[in-house]
Amino acid sequence: MHAGGGSGRRPSPGVLVRRDAEPASAVAGTRSWKRVCASLGRHGFHTAGGHYKARTGAEHQWLMRQLKDPFVKAAKVESYRCRSAFKLLEMDAKHRILRPGLRVLDCGAAPGAWSQVAVQRVNAAGTDPSSPVGFVLGVDLLHISPLEGATFLCPADVTDPKTFQRIRELLPGGTADVLLSDMAPNATGIRGLDHDRLIGLCLSLLDMAPQILRPGGSFLCKTWAGSQSHRLQKRLTGEFQNTRTLKPEASRKDSAEVYILATQYRRPEGPGKG
Repeated sequence: MHAGGGSGRRPSPGVLVRRDAEPASAVAGTRSWKRVCASLGRHGFHTAGGHYKARTGAEHQWLMRQLKDPFVKAAKVESYRCRSAFKLLEMDAKHRILRPGLRVLDCGAAPGAWSQVAVQRVNAAGTDPSSPVGFVLGVDLLHISPLEGATFLCPADVTDPKTFQRIRELLPGGTADVLLSDMAPNATGIRGLDHDRLIGLCLSLLDMAPQILRPGGSFLCKTWAGSQSHRLQKRLTGEFQNTRTLKPEASRKDSAEVYILATQYRRPEGPGKG
């Protein structure tokens, strides 16, 4: 079980401080969500489907879906690393999760699309001299390519106590204002088991929160609906003032994923485990 896919092994954590220049088109994150959505219909990509005929039926179906997906196309146009950037863009535009000057911990960050959005929104690269400069720390078992304005701890398991200690050392003041999680466990294909493991990941982040999330902070996590959802909801309701379930447009309709946004964190007195 881990964040971001790939091998389930627990490697020794390493730190990569990102200093590469972002493409100029990546500043699209500062546009309103409506303008980003409008861009989906303006850009087309011509791709020959015949090249994929030799692939298996499942591979062909996946490729065709990717080629037809407007968010995949828009991610290329706007220089985002993957389509999931638009999920965070929409949720942030509607609920103002990210603001200049905030410290963000991005769990399950690979390939870095959510970190791209976070860097833009909290001004982590200092591109807007008139706004406070924020901080973005991404963690994942997988390698993440350099990104200006972000620090990546990888390969590293966010549930490993050694990684947790390193996170606290890297975050300014040892705490974050926003905890993001687009993590998912390695899929087994057994829906109930995968659901339970994802809920377990979300709960493990909440176990970290008393030491890492400042009072009044926000928590946004991906989950899949299922029998253990009540455990996560109970914890969130008890530890945050407000919670809401979100299904952004970029989340495919046939996907069971939903996002839970919890705001105004109130640090629990006890362990608070569900």
